[in-house]
Amino acid sequence: MKKHFLLVFSCASALLVLFSGCQKQLDLVPTNDITSEKIYSTAEGYTQVMAKVYASMATTGNQGPAGAGDISGDEGFSDFNRTFWYLQELSTEEAIWSYYDNGATDFHEMKWTSTNAFVRQLYRRSFFQIVMCNEFINESTDSKLSDRGIGGADAAKIKFFREEARFLRAFQYWVLMDLYGNVPFVTSLVSAPPPQKDRKFIFNFVESELKDLENKLSEPRAVEYGRVDKGAAWALLSRVYLNAEVYTGENRYADAITYAQKVIDNYQLNKNYGRLFMADNHLFRNEMIFAVPYDGLKTQGYGGANTLIHGSIFANAPLSMKPLDYGVSTGWNCLRTTKNLPMLFTDSGFGTNKDKRAMFHRQGAPIDIAKILGGTDGYKVVKFKNIDSSGISPRDKTGAFVDTDMPLFRAAEMYLIYAEATLRGGAGGNQGTALDLINKLRTRAYGDETGNITPDQLTLDFIIDERGRELYWEGHRRTDLIRFKRFTESSYLWPFKGGALNGRGVSSHLNLYPLPSTDLTSNPNLTQNPGY
Repeated sequence: MKKHFLLVFSCASALLVLFSGCQKQLDLVPTNDITSEKIYSTAEGYTQVMAKVYASMATTGNQGPAGAGDISGDEGFSDFNRTFWYLQELSTEEAIWSYYDNGATDFHEMKWTSTNAFVRQLYRRSFFQIVMCNEFINESTDSKLSDRGIGGADAAKIKFFREEARFLRAFQYWVLMDLYGNVPFVTSLVSAPPPQKDRKFIFNFVESELKDLENKLSEPRAVEYGRVDKGAAWALLSRVYLNAEVYTGENRYADAITYAQKVIDNYQLNKNYGRLFMADNHLFRNEMIFAVPYDGLKTQGYGGANTLIHGSIFANAPLSMKPLDYGVSTGWNCLRTTKNLPMLFTDSGFGTNKDKRAMFHRQGAPIDIAKILGGTDGYKVVKFKNIDSSGISPRDKTGAFVDTDMPLFRAAEMYLIYAEATLRGGAGGNQGTALDLINKLRTRAYGDETGNITPDQLTLDFIIDERGRELYWEGHRRTDLIRFKRFTESSYLWPFKGGALNGRGVSSHLNLYPLPSTDLTSNPNLTQNPGY
């Protein structure tokens, strides 16, 4: 599935469905004369539409890298993964973007507004996929398949696709609930502006969908790589339950443990941590529960791991990093990390001899960053690479685009969820099991047991740091810091937080992003988040 499910199909029928009842908001323009009656007339048509539904997480249009965007004005740079990563990582201590680029640097100083391009684009990307999922779900009912003469094995396959579309819709509603709070809600094809629902309503919807889907999706790893299965439903449920107190005011740690355990029982850690972020990471389904596939030839764009790999390479003097060492042809000279991230690895000399997860290029630059815009100071994260296990850059021989997939759910996260939920008092959790799971992560990281911890070292403070060591740059950090009450608070600071060189606390309203001003204008049902 990694290399062939991402055929980029012009699903004009999905593009005709306009979210928010306003053409100005999504400006979805069909690129040819294919209608729903034509495309859904055959089983192959359903497969092509489902390919587009999945592909919309990795691409921005039907041509790539630019020129035929799904959403007006954002072909190329703003795929789902890039915009999600910006909002989750640039707003924390884990990443610094060196150029203004449509408001990217606003995240470092926590001064984003409802007109920020990336705040708007992630919102649009999430709803774009919801729109396509709604249409596919509507067009794949038993009655419609029967009316179109589609039965037998074809109908059975399409029914699995339908459940997968429901998962992808639930996933995007989790994204919106987590980052924006109270958002528009629609599950059908509508023309009127949809109503706004609060976080608890969205939480209940996501939970109910996933609990139903865990009995309807395929068994773990029973379908092609790149498609979702029961493991993905369990993983998302566990993540949602871990954050339930933030979303609803009610803790659900016992449920987080239950679903983390389901994943742990069916997946395991890959022996080599670094291989999970290389160009052949699709091979490691033992740990990779669900990832967004990229192909340097067939899914060309400027998002996903392409951004992380190119952005971290400073090929010019004085650093003179060698792009070919990372499987690409050039460096963008724009991505760095604040000192807080490498300082999590102080017991390992920043990865030179012990904890192999500490993947930083630190030669030629101090650990401190003097200013956001420009400069080469600060360590560079080289966790993601466009090379395979043999050290070869695989498909796109020019090195312009990468094959490295973006992991959305890994088994390692479930180890951490089990341990954290247990420490927070979740019923059903076992302290001994929690310690064992954490030490399995540490043993892999160190290559032996020298990094293992004792029971008295297993604390919540340790867990938030260990999540930083294990999951950095994978799109978790903002959500984690909010759950630990360290995102806006003054109890935890990093350079440039709140616009201060050494960091400062900020207003708690920044725990949510604003609804985009464009959607507020077009949908009279919406109320802006407080503080904006």
